[in-house]
Amino acid sequence: MTESKDLSQHTPMMQQFWTMKQAHPDVLLFYRMGDFYELFYADAERAARILDLTLTTRGQSAGEPIPMAGVPVHAYESYLARLIRAGESVAICEQIGETKTKGPMERAVVRVVTPGTVTDEALLDQREGNRLAALVPLATTPPEYGLAHLDLAAGDFVLMRLDDAALTAELARIDPRELLLPESLAEAADTAAKIGVDPKRWRTRADWQFDAKRGQAALLKHWQIHDLKSFGVTEIHQPALGAAAILLTYVAETQRSAVPHIERLRVEHLGDALLIDRNTRRHLELFTSNQEGSHDDGRSAATLINLLDETVTAHGSRLLKHWLGRPLRDQAVLRHRQQAIGELIERGKINALRESLRGINDIERITTRIVMGSARPRDLSGLRDALGVLPALSAQLNQLDLPLWRDLAVRLTDQPAPRELLNRALVTQPPVWLRDGGVIAAGFDAELDELRHLSEHADDALNALEAQARLQSGIQSLKIAYNRVQGFYFEVSRLQAEKMPPQFIRRQTLKSVERYTTEELKTFEDRVLSARDRALAREQGLFTELLQTLATHQSALRRMAEAIAEVDVLHSLARVAECQRWVAPELGSEPGIHIEAGRHPVIEALTKQTLGNQPFTPNDCELTPNRQLLMITGPNMGGKSTYMRQTALIVLLAHIGAFVPATRARIGPIDRIFTRIGAGDDLASGRSTFMVEMTETAEILHTATENSLVLIDEIGRGTSTFDGLALAWAVAEHLIRRNRALTLFATHYFELTQLTERFDTVRNVHLDAVTHKDDLIFLHSVKDGPASQSYGIKVAALAGLPREAIRRAQALLKQLEQQHPVGAATPQLDLFAAPEVTDAIEEPEIEPHPLITALEKLDPDILTPKQALDLIYAWRNELKK
Repeated sequence: MTESKDLSQHTPMMQQFWTMKQAHPDVLLFYRMGDFYELFYADAERAARILDLTLTTRGQSAGEPIPMAGVPVHAYESYLARLIRAGESVAICEQIGETKTKGPMERAVVRVVTPGTVTDEALLDQREGNRLAALVPLATTPPEYGLAHLDLAAGDFVLMRLDDAALTAELARIDPRELLLPESLAEAADTAAKIGVDPKRWRTRADWQFDAKRGQAALLKHWQIHDLKSFGVTEIHQPALGAAAILLTYVAETQRSAVPHIERLRVEHLGDALLIDRNTRRHLELFTSNQEGSHDDGRSAATLINLLDETVTAHGSRLLKHWLGRPLRDQAVLRHRQQAIGELIERGKINALRESLRGINDIERITTRIVMGSARPRDLSGLRDALGVLPALSAQLNQLDLPLWRDLAVRLTDQPAPRELLNRALVTQPPVWLRDGGVIAAGFDAELDELRHLSEHADDALNALEAQARLQSGIQSLKIAYNRVQGFYFEVSRLQAEKMPPQFIRRQTLKSVERYTTEELKTFEDRVLSARDRALAREQGLFTELLQTLATHQSALRRMAEAIAEVDVLHSLARVAECQRWVAPELGSEPGIHIEAGRHPVIEALTKQTLGNQPFTPNDCELTPNRQLLMITGPNMGGKSTYMRQTALIVLLAHIGAFVPATRARIGPIDRIFTRIGAGDDLASGRSTFMVEMTETAEILHTATENSLVLIDEIGRGTSTFDGLALAWAVAEHLIRRNRALTLFATHYFELTQLTERFDTVRNVHLDAVTHKDDLIFLHSVKDGPASQSYGIKVAALAGLPREAIRRAQALLKQLEQQHPVGAATPQLDLFAAPEVTDAIEEPEIEPHPLITALEKLDPDILTPKQALDLIYAWRNELKK
């Protein structure tokens, strides 16, 4: 049901509901009613499906039942988290007025929680970032875009200007939970394919709201400054400022407040980092795996991030993901990181640093909640404990020699003012909620101490009043009791009531007891109960003042949080390097990639875990302008894909400043890493496997440069043999002649090995395998020259194809090889000549195996058990022959 156009038909409470719903039509409305947040009508039906709630009805409004579902206020966060994960947004409507004798209580929407703007600890994954982004097309030819993105919980605000080729890659990297788009861009037919973000995450706004001049004025007003040059914003970024400004507007609208914790705008330049597109991230399994198996926390075991992430702190884990998602090209920065990692290993400081990091909570997100006024008592105790650890951590870093460690130590300088304030203000173990009281420590505030004393010593005063009343009445069974409705009262049995002195005023008569009060008890009650309420109000006021004082230190706290995260990441990379026996790569200006005894980092680690001491077979890789393309042949399962992926991963690790799995690695300038490995249907876009393959290949051929690393695996397999071979040949030639990219090209088209005769920069290599007694053994070692055979039928046998099908395939292969002999002079298919028309393949006569003949002649009903056992042994010996 939807609301009636005439709200007067509804009850007063439903009128209030619909008025608020009209202001928030696209989000679920949590309407506060006492101890529950209720949802009505379509909101209730949608939330009930997602949360598995019971859908009920509540009376009638406008002549129809009201569908309703609700969640308890004390546990609403768990329900809210599930809705946010499902991509929903929720408007929180609170009771803000006093109870009325007529009409509904006054209510207002105090904030709107959306997937991109959550800051609450319970709604966030501690080890993952949470980005809100805005995109605006610029009036340029060729097309360019302004992209701004914000992690509200961390206060990290970024602006970029991108070309058309880099747009999808950057959006894949930041993976925004919400994306704000101008209406014209959202309505364009090709937008979904171009940006690669699920349309369910889009939020559209009028085009004029993305205006650059309007955006610049809004940003200047936010920071109260005259220009944005101090943030690194130049004229080239001016057209993109509308995207940045609309993010601030959106956040202010949803949070119902200003966002003072966003202190600066950080400009990122496209050329500062390796560009890695969505396909490459997936193919290299950086963050998600195509294989089954995961840890208890949901992280996939077969990903690079899982291997690298030995961080202790949540913000350290998030920074590591940022480094891995955006590998840098600045070799000076990378060398500083390498040297810092090396010093930790050489000086044996990894474990000591790890222990110091264990006591540090998520200062980055705690600081945001402090500034936004949403921090809870446990947030502040977490900050207090972290600040207490920092002096010792800084002292440890000062014992190291390298400039990077000394710089980090300076950024971790002790902050005595907030540390001492928190030590004085908080109890050792504060409760979860401020509403429970007991957060502020004794001795911090004299007024609070006095109120608490009055409240906490009420029992002594009550005992004295009770003793005095017993003396006055002579009734020893008289007692003082309390309930929320009656307050404090004297209680005696009905039989003793006649003995009560006249100063005791009858308050209530029950079946077996009488209840009384006195002026003295009334005075005591007013004093005690008001003391409790005043103490809680005072404590809440002190907590608010505490947040306001701590907020003035947010810049220093953020610098500390950034330094802690960097220390944690460097410690994590050092720990992995030491455990896996990795080495520091050499970074230079000479183009090329030289790897000695390289290994696949993830597969090697998983092999150690599952197979113990079985070694991983290392391989060399050399790519230079004179050795530009390696044509890789060899059997399926022989290790071609592993060899290519490990090369890309070693290059990528070098560009985050990490050590690499090799005995030696020397890597020159790299601008992008491309992969075209495997494919599947894109059913949502109506694209076949082959179409996906060609689309990915087209992107590589359009954008790869001589400094790009390109991995091509089995291109052209999704169409006919001649089409596929022709396409694979043309792609290889284009990479050699036009792109001149450093390329690893794996193929089963043996004809492509002839490219070495046409181009001096192409080399043939193969993954070695041998057969032994009809068994196929993969050696996984890379050798010069093309493969001698494909071993495809052998692999099919290993996969379990029926023996009859294997024998048939062997016979057909033999006949095909006779018609098209393989050789340097006569390849299987001549690419530059029309194929000869051959006779149809004759069906070879297959003689049955002798054992099958013997089995057919056998009558099992006349065999004794001994004869049957003898036959089994005889047949087994026959099979061995």
